[in-house]
Amino acid sequence: MAASPTNPYSEAGVDTAAGDLAVELMKSSVRATHGPEVLGGVGGFAGLFDASALRDFRRPLLATSTDGVGTKVAIAQAIDKHDTIGQDLVGMVVDDIVVVGAKPLFMTDYIACGKVFPQRIADIVRGIAEACTATGTALIGGETAEHPGLLGPRDYDVAGAATGVVEADGILGADRVQDGDVVLAIESSGLHSNGYSLVRHIVTNAGIGYGDNAADFGKTWGEALLEPTRLYTLPLLRLIEQLGGAAGAGGVHSLSHVTGGGIAANLARVLPQGSWAEVDRSTWSPSPVFRVLSDIAGSTLESAEGTWNLGIGFLAIIAADKKDAAIAALAAEGMPAWQVGTVGFGARPAGEFEQGAKGVDGGAVRLVGAYADGAK
Repeated sequence: MAASPTNPYSEAGVDTAAGDLAVELMKSSVRATHGPEVLGGVGGFAGLFDASALRDFRRPLLATSTDGVGTKVAIAQAIDKHDTIGQDLVGMVVDDIVVVGAKPLFMTDYIACGKVFPQRIADIVRGIAEACTATGTALIGGETAEHPGLLGPRDYDVAGAATGVVEADGILGADRVQDGDVVLAIESSGLHSNGYSLVRHIVTNAGIGYGDNAADFGKTWGEALLEPTRLYTLPLLRLIEQLGGAAGAGGVHSLSHVTGGGIAANLARVLPQGSWAEVDRSTWSPSPVFRVLSDIAGSTLESAEGTWNLGIGFLAIIAADKKDAAIAALAAEGMPAWQVGTVGFGARPAGEFEQGAKGVDGGAVRLVGAYADGAK
């Protein structure tokens, strides 16, 4: 009796059937993000989005962003928990778009793995889809690629790209910033998705396992470190409208997403040349996760200022007379915000400032004072 023919692709380590099952498991989550603008459903070679709504814009500009979540995925893999990484991805990608005042339209994702485990892939994509829904973004396409030999069987990485739209006269940015504008900090949910190489280095050197109980947090270390990224998009878009809209004399002048590089570098990127700001550390107390990690490492919070967000996920540069309204509006969205500084022009105080981050020769920023010991 002749032997059944073998599938050479399967022998090479690629399981196409597992990939098909993963798609079936994720379809309902993806479809939940689709409005009438999305055509073609799930599984096409390209996602389709009806752009006819852009006719309502006077001069629509498309905004785009792409990113991943870095080595945070290593912790998800270590404790086999994959349902929050997707939110981290959306936070890293879509929240960059709102920085210019743009409303997100759609997103695509890419997952590379050593071996397709259908339920795990579905968990990741479900997290992406739920976060897309929470930010008003359609998830219109994606790809899962199996890379045996390049990645270990349980290894994976995720990336995504998103597109949004903004009126040309509604772009937020450094050119809108004025002397005396207030710098508001908006609270982060924790580490978000930056500085995890340092986090993992600290935890490993301390001999801590991700499954170990973290008494300071009331959960395991892995669960504490996987706290998902806060999503800012819709609350910030509503804030822009509440403070007079993006065009003309709106109260929101500039926004900064505090990701890699920390507070000073990211704020400097959205301030104009010739301006400066001092961020007062005494106005807040960094979240416990930052304090605990610093204590374990025997280092200071100040030494991590170029790596972690230290409790500030977004910064908003607001017209001074709109400060109280902005803080109240964000509080109503469940997002604590507080003033950390004021923008100045001309001669700045003596001392070193950070300037010129990510290729942008913007304003000058430094952190001053000492962090508060207790809650804000």
